Amino acid sequence: MPSRYILKALNMSFTKTLTNWYSVHKRNLPWRATQNPYRIWLSEIILQQTQVTQGLPYYEAFVSYFSTVFDLANAHEEDVLKLWQGLGYYSRARNLHHTAKHIANDLNGVFPNTYVELLKLKGIGDYTASAIASICFNEKQAVVDGNVYRVLSRYFGIDTAINSSKGIKDFKVLAQSLLPQTNFGDYNQAIMEFGAKQCKPKSPNCLICPLQETCTALKTNTVELLPVKLKKTKLTKRYFNFLVLQASNNRTILHKRTGKGIWHNLYEFPLVETTKKLTMDVFRDNNQVKEFLNGTDFDFRLYNDKEIIHKLSHQHLYTQFWILDVNTLPEVGIAYSEINKLPVPKLIGHFIESFDF
Repeated sequence: MPSRYILKALNMSFTKTLTNWYSVHKRNLPWRATQNPYRIWLSEIILQQTQVTQGLPYYEAFVSYFSTVFDLANAHEEDVLKLWQGLGYYSRARNLHHTAKHIANDLNGVFPNTYVELLKLKGIGDYTASAIASICFNEKQAVVDGNVYRVLSRYFGIDTAINSSKGIKDFKVLAQSLLPQTNFGDYNQAIMEFGAKQCKPKSPNCLICPLQETCTALKTNTVELLPVKLKKTKLTKRYFNFLVLQASNNRTILHKRTGKGIWHNLYEFPLVETTKKLTMDVFRDNNQVKEFLNGTDFDFRLYNDKEIIHKLSHQHLYTQFWILDVNTLPEVGIAYSEINKLPVPKLIGHFIESFDF
């Protein structure tokens, strides 16, 4: 076992190598040109569970529409959700809006400037609080995201599951011990960028890695095996049947999801959920369909013969869109021209784009 002095020297070399690599290879991203906590917070929330290439246009759109935390706080939730449409995990957008109102109205627009206080904000956990505290306020707090887990587990040869209680604690302690004496934000961005560009999840090019001589995973041929992650919760299959009504007055129906669960406060076509895929004959006689239409005469057709499988974190939605032609709607509904103004889930958005109302 190496002495603590040798380990300290190795850690210092690791940290210096990453910061040197970052100075040469970092991407030119708009949030790296500022220490404005509103901009940093916005970028971090958008990039949670989102690739940079996908998140960048959303960041630019949010900054354009809501240039300050006051602008975001004063926005209607539907406008925020509409701008977020397509990013998924919509609770991020709702929490973003909630926290913006708290900062604007209760804190006079001033962001908390410490890790401990940032953690108190809705939607901000250890990672985001560490990122804002270190980048904006130079607090000595290490970030640990998926990229950091991957780099640390491979370099140090750690096979503790990163999503276990022990793994979360141990990796945070290790990451904290690796911080340099100064410029904590730059180092945090360096290790995340290194994981995103160099120490990639699949087939990283270890031959050009600046850490290759001291990387444990490379020496032991375990690069593809690390990091270790506990298996996810068993996936649930759900069968969604959306009723897309077309009335003679060019109106249809979209409902707002107000209950707990997926797509809270987003709009969707009337939904009939079943325990298995519906056939044409079974659909016509479905009690939920009859109850919703309340005796209205209708002709129908199935838009997609093959189910669209929409994958969420713990469930897969097997989806069919049923087109119903009616003379009158069972409720008021909305004009076709208004559909694109409403925030909808990605699944519904794709259908609207492809369907000619």
